[in-house]
Amino acid sequence: MQKDVVLSRSVQVSGRMLCSGQAGGPVVTAPVGLSFWGGVDPLNGIVLDRHHPLAGECLTGKVLAVPGGRGSCTGSCVMLELILNGVAPAAIIVCEHEEIYTLGALIAQVFFDRTMPVLQISREAFVLLGQYRFARIEGQTLILSDEPTTAMPAPSAPIAQEPGGHDIALAPIDRALLAGEHGKAAQVAMRLVLKMAELQGATRFMDVTQAHIDGCIYIGPASLRFAQMLRDLGAKVRVPTTLNAISVDRRRWRELGVDATLGEPASALADTYTDMGARPTFTCAPYLLDSAPAFGAQIGWAESNAVVYANSVLGARTMKYPDFMDICIAITGRAPYAGCHRDEGRRATCAIDVQMPEGADDSFWPLVGYCCGAIARHEIPLVRGLENTCPTLDDLKAFGAAFATSAGAPMFHIAGVTPEADRQPDLPRTILSVADLLEGWKELNTGDAGCIGLVSLGNPHFSASEMHRLADLLEGRMCSEQVKIVVTCGRAVFEQATQAGDIARLDAFGVQVIQDTCWCMLGEPIVPPDTHTIMTNSGKYAHYAPGLVGCRVRFGSLADCVEAARTGAVSDNPPAWLQPATTLHPNALPA
Repeated sequence: MQKDVVLSRSVQVSGRMLCSGQAGGPVVTAPVGLSFWGGVDPLNGIVLDRHHPLAGECLTGKVLAVPGGRGSCTGSCVMLELILNGVAPAAIIVCEHEEIYTLGALIAQVFFDRTMPVLQISREAFVLLGQYRFARIEGQTLILSDEPTTAMPAPSAPIAQEPGGHDIALAPIDRALLAGEHGKAAQVAMRLVLKMAELQGATRFMDVTQAHIDGCIYIGPASLRFAQMLRDLGAKVRVPTTLNAISVDRRRWRELGVDATLGEPASALADTYTDMGARPTFTCAPYLLDSAPAFGAQIGWAESNAVVYANSVLGARTMKYPDFMDICIAITGRAPYAGCHRDEGRRATCAIDVQMPEGADDSFWPLVGYCCGAIARHEIPLVRGLENTCPTLDDLKAFGAAFATSAGAPMFHIAGVTPEADRQPDLPRTILSVADLLEGWKELNTGDAGCIGLVSLGNPHFSASEMHRLADLLEGRMCSEQVKIVVTCGRAVFEQATQAGDIARLDAFGVQVIQDTCWCMLGEPIVPPDTHTIMTNSGKYAHYAPGLVGCRVRFGSLADCVEAARTGAVSDNPPAWLQPATTLHPNALPA
């Protein structure tokens, strides 16, 4: 009997090296971006994101090919930990603009002499990856093949090159920073900012008026070592700088039962950034602070939800800066003049026409944000059909956080709502129907009907108005003794809510309010080990929680969360405004 003969194939593709090195291995590929924060375990390289096509896949030693990053800016921290733990992918291949993976790899290379190449190829070449089993990167060349190619040399760290900057106009302050005239830490930081500018294609730098640091989240020893190295080199921030939510309640972690193996290094990391001059604001919603930037202000923010809110709702200007780049911008006061800092980089590139259902409650906003992000991916969308909805700032906060979870884009526009939205009739158009919203609702609701053990509120951090509304909703109700209600917020909001009397009201109902940290960093004992299902009104946490804490999630409105806390149970039926007989809002866009 004649056997089939399979001929080995190979093809070479030219690309753009984002982080140098050479490596090879089996290819794992997916058509959607992957957030390494909340999506990949830094200790073993396994994909945690239950919503991703690669869920459960171990990336260690493999060539990961995804269009680009999405979700959290903290992915660069996770990437660094993966590399230093020896469980990172052998290499990463992307086809979209990508900075989060790249910066984590660059930090590993520059500071720790460890290499993981990142290569950008064309979208046309990217579609070939699924046809081959193995890939190897050599310089700017990608070799795809059916069989393992000749053994690669052991990865070694290339000699760090001095930044050229020959295509970037350097102002006197840039030259002084690069020459070390403002200290060693500022010199190192400016070199990294210059590298980022080269990747972004910037032609000059600009001043920023403030920075927000997301890299203060403790992922592992590497994030602490990086910050301490900068501090020990004499780093001080040059512009007003706020700090994101950290991994513990800085003042109460022992009282809350957090293990010292997390509490001590997480506190040390927070202290390291305050030593460099950052304000201990510890909030993932810096737009709620009195220092929130004005329209048109050039800023350097990290934290995905904060970035999209600043750009989209406030009209301030920032790129979606990865962790580590945020502190470099704060130390230098300089940022590449690229992307969303420029008028051209803020324009909508696609349109999403939403069919607004009649009678939608507040869970509509995180749900539609999540669905719009999944459609837009790396494009900046103009969302239409919501012109007459009059969303509150809390609604826009919820929309932005969910959008930033499923998208890689740094901003959105909502026609008739956000300050820079304009009508562009010739944009590529996608319809987001009520049926599509129902599918999104099903994706976020991973838990079955039945008992819940925890109500999670405040991701992103609760505002003072949300505190007040929660206290009103709880008025006159008795909550189940089997259900914990936990709210996270920043220190400033806690003080506002205390003065308004809302903290005392929430205390009376047994609501636990935790400051400084947020749900994406919380585990045991705040999440009891016997908890199987969590109820939340956050689209962001509904996405991340199954991978982060291993619990199923029920997603709904704030009133739904209060009702679940009262009864200790939840239905698996979608809200009435999402069910098949739903009528459209009178002003809904036609299909």
